[in-house]
Amino acid sequence: MASVDSLLTRMRGGLIVSCQPEAEARESDPMNSPAIMAALARSAVLGGAVAIRADSPADIAAVRAAVAVPLIGIFKRDLPGFSVRITPTLADAERVAAAGADVIALDATARARAEGRTAADLIRAVKVATGKLVFADISTLEEGVRAAEAGADAVLPTLAGPSARGAGSDEPDFELLAALIREVRVPVIAEGRIATPTQAARALELGAWAVCVGTAITRPRRITAGFAAAMGVRAG
Repeated sequence: MASVDSLLTRMRGGLIVSCQPEAEARESDPMNSPAIMAALARSAVLGGAVAIRADSPADIAAVRAAVAVPLIGIFKRDLPGFSVRITPTLADAERVAAAGADVIALDATARARAEGRTAADLIRAVKVATGKLVFADISTLEEGVRAAEAGADAVLPTLAGPSARGAGSDEPDFELLAALIREVRVPVIAEGRIATPTQAARALELGAWAVCVGTAITRPRRITAGFAAAMGVRAG
């Protein structure tokens, strides 16, 4: 197993590409296929991606077989009565590890979770049970600080809400990213609403360890819809 330092070093200053079907409509998404996710991952690596983020054991296994770069795995599941859905339980994390992920990412927000664990409890339990690196998806500075203190190997503002520019803004929350970089003693990876190369470059200029981009690269339906909307073309 690669060391913490070697995996993080391989990601430093680079682009991580998130290869996932549409989370909100996975079953109806034409891209929902492990073979397609593996092809996307291969294409991303050929384009310069230093790591891949993938969702679900089946997709993780397919991507693992297709690429040799570090693989960040998650398992999105909706559990009745809870809003936490990114690798919500220890069992989910163990399935991600077994599928071949080098790193397990999980929701490390302060929200309640099904097993009654806090985010810090889950981070520690996952590290002990799997021996893998753990990346913490957070929404606030306080959550990032707590995740790092609990042993997370990196924090990502994946779950941050609209930026200070105003409700409904599509801009990345660069203010939160900068605060995390100042205050958190582990690598901070920029993720969340990064839609252009310029935004990705800015994140690195602020001091992000790496940048993770998903929708803008791997969601052809959304990319096409953006062009169609700007042109006044009706989708579908």
